[in-house]
Amino acid sequence: MTDAIDINIPIHGEMLHWGRRPTFEMVEQIADGYASDVSRWLIGAHTGTHVDAPSHFVPGSTTVDQIALDSVVGPVRVLDLRHVVEEISTADLAAAGAEGAARVLFRTRNSTDALTRSEKSETWVGLGPDGAAWLVDRGVLFAGIDYMTMEAPAHTSTWPTHVTLCGAGIVILENADLSAVEPGDYLMVCQPVPFAGREAAPAPTVLLPLPA
Repeated sequence: MTDAIDINIPIHGEMLHWGRRPTFEMVEQIADGYASDVSRWLIGAHTGTHVDAPSHFVPGSTTVDQIALDSVVGPVRVLDLRHVVEEISTADLAAAGAEGAARVLFRTRNSTDALTRSEKSETWVGLGPDGAAWLVDRGVLFAGIDYMTMEAPAHTSTWPTHVTLCGAGIVILENADLSAVEPGDYLMVCQPVPFAGREAAPAPTVLLPLPA
């Protein structure tokens, strides 16, 4: 019996995506006389629950296979930001109790709204540039959100939040399903697929109760 919480979204051909949805083919099938089923997938690095490594926006920076385990495994604080309309601010982070946390996950209205759709929403909740700077100033290692992007809708042409977080070496998790996660502290195990030299990768992630 485990109290682990799976915060990953399923990967399939009709899933929410920027437009590069995954596809697959069956290479071998039991129905065709083979000993086992074997599939082959065409999938983007930013598909499903995934991490953005710093090199996503900072050339020459840490790639996904170089991310330190300390960044993606350890205590994490889930913050209740469901009241935020569109852009998480420094005041929102402070009020939600982010101070002192090395890793944070933002539970927003996305988990029960924008994240549940098969097409991109017109609006969603993202982290504002001032909020990103606030995290950097406090030495945060990891930040995750429950939508396709950490960026707020108003900033998806210049991506200032990504630039700030990646520039500081902060690992970003996107597309986390936090709908069943109560705010509070957990032990997080996030394991990005180590695509050598690449900027992002799917990253199966679970939350566990903190050891007593």
